[in-house]
Amino acid sequence: MAVITRAGRGRPRSGGFELAVWYLIRLSGVALFVLALSHFSITHFVSDPAVQTSQWIFGERWGGLLWRTLDWLMLQMVVFHAFLGMRTVFTDYLRGGARTAVLMTLYLVAFLVFVLGTVAVMSMPVGLVR
Repeated sequence: MAVITRAGRGRPRSGGFELAVWYLIRLSGVALFVLALSHFSITHFVSDPAVQTSQWIFGERWGGLLWRTLDWLMLQMVVFHAFLGMRTVFTDYLRGGARTAVLMTLYLVAFLVFVLGTVAVMSMPVGLVR
């Protein structure tokens, strides 16, 4: 059983999978913070927002594998963090067969969003519009 604190859900006292999920939620939150700040800095400080059109995104920003990878990583961290958060909520409030059915549906949806996000970001031809 966990100790409830004012800071949110407490750290699980027992080790194992639940403790790993507890740490993963916090690590993915920190990763999202860093990725979102880097995305904002690149978009608004490094590049000129006045020239950022869809042609700029396809031709310049996503023309290189590094930027695509960073955008893909941010998208997947959002999916992973949201998945773990929803999993925590469902395991806290649901019991029995309903929890199993909802969690299996959640796993399927998370996998589909992961695959669709990967396909959307990585399958765009390099230098589509210039």
